[in-house]
Amino acid sequence: MIQTPDELRALYGQPRERALLKQMARIDVHARRFIALSPFCVLASAGVNGRLLDASPRGGEPGFVKVLDEHTLLLPDSVGNNRLDTLENLLADPRLSLIFLVPGVEETLRINGRARLRDEPAFTDHFAQERQRPTLVIEVAAHEVYLHCAKAFMRSKLWSPERWPDRAGLPTMNQMIRDQLGTPVELESEEATRARYLAQLARERLPDQET
Repeated sequence: MIQTPDELRALYGQPRERALLKQMARIDVHARRFIALSPFCVLASAGVNGRLLDASPRGGEPGFVKVLDEHTLLLPDSVGNNRLDTLENLLADPRLSLIFLVPGVEETLRINGRARLRDEPAFTDHFAQERQRPTLVIEVAAHEVYLHCAKAFMRSKLWSPERWPDRAGLPTMNQMIRDQLGTPVELESEEATRARYLAQLARERLPDQET
């Protein structure tokens, strides 16, 4: 069992200079462009009192996360299941990490920083023209910005359709939850589940469009 940093370094050695130097303290033109093309990111947060860490998927149209300046991002909080795991974590501990993905691109972009939850119109107005004005916006102060190399995606072949498994080989979400809960949840096909999600997304609208 490895228990000390020295024991760990004895196995792996020191990082290459380039791996250290590529970390920046700002969002440069290349990071800004990567974020503008990204429709998906994963947000990691930490809780308090021994609460486990949390990683939450976030998605939208490419560029749904907006870059205000070279040190600030705005991430809209979309309607979800109201567990609020991420938001409650950020209230207790503002540290967070974001990994941005661009379909077909094997590199990823990581941004580590600190968050504030903003519900003022000055922040939500940045998304006034989007399909849904967010209830609040996660304001991210970026402290560490760096690109990850492509090796993980090359190993996994994540973007290679010929390597994708047949969806039929996995139970539907409805079936898995039914088994996990051990309750007689009504069975629902994958097609029905997707149609229900699409209907929920279609109901997302701006406040001034609501009836």
